[in-house]
Amino acid sequence: MSQLKNTGFADRIGAAAEAKKALLAKLKPKPTVTDPDFAQREAVKAAELEAVRAARAAVKEAARQAAADKDEAVLAEKRAERKERKALTQAEQKTARDAKYAARKARQK
Repeated sequence: MSQLKNTGFADRIGAAAEAKKALLAKLKPKPTVTDPDFAQREAVKAAELEAVRAARAAVKEAARQAAADKDEAVLAEKRAERKERKALTQAEQKTARDAKYAARKARQK
């Protein structure tokens, strides 16, 4: 038969403390090795990100400008139509006025 270890309270407390230390040591973060090219890769990544952001901003600005140009064209077309209607109205008024004056002159003779 196997012989049981005759351990006392102090031995068990010590063993528990050792187990706890081993567990904490296992969970402790390991020192990392820093890559010597880390800063360079970060700079390249930041430059790529900036280029992508600039491209997106350019596309967004072009779309905004196209929408503004379209709106301006619509407004210019409406203004032209309004001017044309106004000119026709004025021409009709002038024709009616001339006809009225001509009728008045014809009555006077």
